[in-house]
Amino acid sequence: MKLRNKVLLSTMSTTDSMTFLEHLGALRKHLMRASLAIIVAAGVAFAFRGILFDEILLAPKSPSFITYQWLCMLGEELGNASMCVQELNLDLLNSKMAGQFSLHIGLSLMAGLVLAIPFVLREIWLFIAPGLTEGERQKSVAFIGISSMLFFAGAFFGYYIITPLSVQFLANYIVSDQITNLIEMSSYLSTVASIILACGILFQLPIVVYFLSRLGIVTPQGMRTYRRHSWIGILALAAVITPPDVFSQIIVTIPVAFLYEASILVSKLAQPKPL
Repeated sequence: MKLRNKVLLSTMSTTDSMTFLEHLGALRKHLMRASLAIIVAAGVAFAFRGILFDEILLAPKSPSFITYQWLCMLGEELGNASMCVQELNLDLLNSKMAGQFSLHIGLSLMAGLVLAIPFVLREIWLFIAPGLTEGERQKSVAFIGISSMLFFAGAFFGYYIITPLSVQFLANYIVSDQITNLIEMSSYLSTVASIILACGILFQLPIVVYFLSRLGIVTPQGMRTYRRHSWIGILALAAVITPPDVFSQIIVTIPVAFLYEASILVSKLAQPKPL
């Protein structure tokens, strides 16, 4: 393992004097390898469509979904029966000849990106590593591991918290009894997949702050100064992506606010040391 790290570091050191075109060539190589990993993972997701669709993406439209059961148990403890989801008025339809096939391919690619995220992050690290110090390069395993864990934590948060809350609210929201909801299959599935992917990216905030702090663009003092503005932004974000009730907004606000506070500490640790 140590020998492998030394070889990797020596390879990186030879790229410090690369020209602009050589950097473009290196970027192309890393993008191709990351794309290949995504395609392979997408192929696996495409083959197991029953798990991808029936057991994952379509599960939140059923009242038996585990998050609804948790909310119901919490509602019973709090004496609030309205927290129990009895039914979801959500009938999906497909109005295009190739609609299901096209959606199968598109969502398989998104699932491939999620599954291959550790390899994609590794390729990103290998591309930016030549511009870092030797000590920072040795943290490659930590970077890939922490980034991957944050991404998967965000994806799980989006799937088990934001998605069911949003589906439950939007499926049962009506402006008139004369209107029947017949939701396009692509609308529902792309919404669920987008929430999962967006939350995974959102949870990369500490990693982004780390690199911006290393470049001197972000400082912990600046993040503390604009803390109130950030909190308002977080509350606004929670209000947009959740049903209009205080409980749902608090559930979403707490982890996002925690990420921001953790990012302040990350920024402090990442500040370049004075020469």
